[in-house]
Amino acid sequence: MHDEGITILMLGDVVGSAGLAALERVLPGLIDRYGADLVTANGENAAIFGITEQDARRMLAAGVDVITGGNHTWEKREFWSFMDGEQRVLRPANYPSPASGRGFVLIEKGGCRFLVINLQGREYMTPVDCPFRTLDKVLLDVRTEAERDGEAPPCLVLLDFHAESTREKEALGFYVDGRVSVFAGTHTHVQTADEKILPERTAYISDLGMTGVLDSIIGMDKAICMERARKQIAYPLRGAEGLANVQGICVRLTKSGKALSIKRFSVA
Repeated sequence: MHDEGITILMLGDVVGSAGLAALERVLPGLIDRYGADLVTANGENAAIFGITEQDARRMLAAGVDVITGGNHTWEKREFWSFMDGEQRVLRPANYPSPASGRGFVLIEKGGCRFLVINLQGREYMTPVDCPFRTLDKVLLDVRTEAERDGEAPPCLVLLDFHAESTREKEALGFYVDGRVSVFAGTHTHVQTADEKILPERTAYISDLGMTGVLDSIIGMDKAICMERARKQIAYPLRGAEGLANVQGICVRLTKSGKALSIKRFSVA
């Protein structure tokens, strides 16, 4: 943490082996360049589809503090037990119970307490519990527990909203404005150019993009994706090969959790 504020890096979906390699190559330099106090990255596609324990350990070793997830989080059944035991790996909090893993985590780092929350959208996706009500409950539960323990609730709140619909993302963004510090959309693998600070000082972007090969179709092999679209046959997908970019945002926050600035990046 710096005297002038707190710096957060949030990275888009890590896609396949090329994305993992880019994360390991680029992230340490990004942390140094921006003086990052906390780093999150969405990892649900590191193994196309899903994520393995080895993938998660590589991401954490590269400098990621919290790995968020989405609709592909449970693709690798052998990952479930690791997710149950590793608090730094999240899945969307609004999946019906019981579900493996956890949907939010409190992280203490550099003298600060961060609350990282993971949610999933419902428009054009598999139905899950309401993200609006789930968010309200998480914030209330965390506040209640903090007050019971005689502590102040964390004011540095980061949200990864894994959703398809930009409309739903914007709706939830304005709904949480002033109650979370950073709202970052994931899932589409396409970085949006709508980064902004909302009226109550929440930093917002509809989608972080991806940590993957840009010369691709959302990180996947172009030829296979084109054949799937042209013939409507679900040929098995594989990740694109080549040099990958790390995409995401750098957000500067006050110590009270209000956004000072937001900047997107795409670094090879």
